[in-house]
Amino acid sequence: MIHDNNHYSHRIGWLRAAVLGANDGIVSIASLITGVASAQASMDDILLAGVAGLVAGAMSMAAGEYVSVSSQADTEKADIALEQYHLIRDINYEIQELTDIYIERGVEPELARKVAKQLMDHDALDAHLRDELGLHERIQAKPIQAAFTSAATFTLGALMPLLAVIVAPVSQLIAAVTITSLLSLTTLGVLSAYLGGANIFVGAIRVVFWGALAMGFTALTGKLFELFI
Repeated sequence: MIHDNNHYSHRIGWLRAAVLGANDGIVSIASLITGVASAQASMDDILLAGVAGLVAGAMSMAAGEYVSVSSQADTEKADIALEQYHLIRDINYEIQELTDIYIERGVEPELARKVAKQLMDHDALDAHLRDELGLHERIQAKPIQAAFTSAATFTLGALMPLLAVIVAPVSQLIAAVTITSLLSLTTLGVLSAYLGGANIFVGAIRVVFWGALAMGFTALTGKLFELFI
């Protein structure tokens, strides 16, 4: 029997940003296009709205991810600095703190203390960051990576409904954008679930449902605008 030891947690950082960016790109631009098209706007206005939405959305995703993840990184740095101070101030308390953590996990007290002391002799800060605070190098906040990933995947996602606008005849524009976007969302849901080791059917349904809901409400808004404005 082959033992599969592949895990997925190391993908959390970039996968979350990639899925969020692509999903937002498809849903935002498809919704924007269907909303404007439902108000009987001209093809030039529809295309302009889509392109402007793509540029604004990509920059917004990059800025938002950078600021958000930077805040997380700042918090992690503050925790690391505080832990370093605690290790300098009272090493015996920190040994006992780590010992108590291992006891709570089921290790016998005597063995727990030996493990705590050995790990702290090797790298006291690393032991406390991992076992006390849950910080690990592979999942620490990376603002630049998150910003570029979100912006790039937003752009790729937004291109799907935009290409449908360029290719489809005016009379079938809304249908073409809707179908293209739902197929893109299905692909995104399946791919993200597969990369994350989750159920691909659930992943696809979840993404498609919320995307369809967003496009439906935006199209309704466009219709109401046409009727009352």
